[in-house]
Amino acid sequence: MKTIFEALAAILLALTAAAASAQSAAPNDAQIVAILLAVNNVDIGAGELAKSKSTNVDVKEFAQLMITDHSAVNKQATALAKKVKIKPEESKASKSFKENGATTLSKLKGLKGKEFDIAYIDNELNYHQTVLDTLDKILIPNVKNAELQHALMTARPAFETHLRHAKNMQASLK
Repeated sequence: MKTIFEALAAILLALTAAAASAQSAAPNDAQIVAILLAVNNVDIGAGELAKSKSTNVDVKEFAQLMITDHSAVNKQATALAKKVKIKPEESKASKSFKENGATTLSKLKGLKGKEFDIAYIDNELNYHQTVLDTLDKILIPNVKNAELQHALMTARPAFETHLRHAKNMQASLK
């Protein structure tokens, strides 16, 4: 089964290659906002599925945390974009995050019980690592607006916390 990590790793590699090959190929601020919103929406969707499908209390609590935290980041990003007059602009990267998120949700919907819980948490771990890599290698280095850069850097620790939490969850499920 192709994991969301494999798909996101391909996105990250493509973005890294594009940014390295030509500065003009790097995402602009409007595309960065759209990528950030897409990343959070994917995790909100996965959290909603896990919250409704899992019977494991810890997985449900983790899923609710993902919904709450990523919804808050999206709310802040949307308000900031409006304030600084940046209209989110879809890009290949933001579309890929959405498409791969939908594919992963479809695969997760076919799983049950502990198999679902393990697959969900495994994907959360890999997803947050990929998002951190994307933040560090693509989004933060290419953002031009100082307030948007600050927002990305402020949101980053939450992704790190989620990654650590997913690692702990992964160990407890196996």
